[in-house]
Amino acid sequence: MSNSRAAIRYAKAILDLATSKSVASEVSQDMTLIANTIEGNLELSSFIQNPTIRVEVKESALMEVFASINNVTKGLFHLLFENKRFEILDSIAIEYNKLFDEANGVQVANVTTAIAMTPELEAKVLAKIATFSNKKITIKNTIDASIIGGFILRLGDNQYNASVANRLQVLKRELTN
Repeated sequence: MSNSRAAIRYAKAILDLATSKSVASEVSQDMTLIANTIEGNLELSSFIQNPTIRVEVKESALMEVFASINNVTKGLFHLLFENKRFEILDSIAIEYNKLFDEANGVQVANVTTAIAMTPELEAKVLAKIATFSNKKITIKNTIDASIIGGFILRLGDNQYNASVANRLQVLKRELTN
């Protein structure tokens, strides 16, 4: 829990700095790159999490891996070096993007489908989202074959379950009563 609090504090500080320097969008792209790279690369994630590796080595390695990032993001690496907190880098990146989206009126819609979303299904989902929110929407698609078909939409605290598995469950309850 303390790591998530620390990540939020770092993310807020970096967002404030990036906004004051008018590079918040570029830093957001850097944070997306960092989060995706760490999530997609087990070796890099293990390297960052390893407490036996010196922070100097971590900082220089990350500066090489992410050589094209903005100076504000490089400043975050140096700050994490000074505070010996590289293990929360991925959490900071995720929290930064949440705060950045919130500040720009963008809301993330988590859509779970049985297969990858088609343009037709995406249009249906966006139409349903229009009833929940008037913000700009970014769709994050998760694939879960257990829902059989349809979709489950999560937008903030709201959930709309239009899955075949849910309909079958409702039908089963009606037939057993």
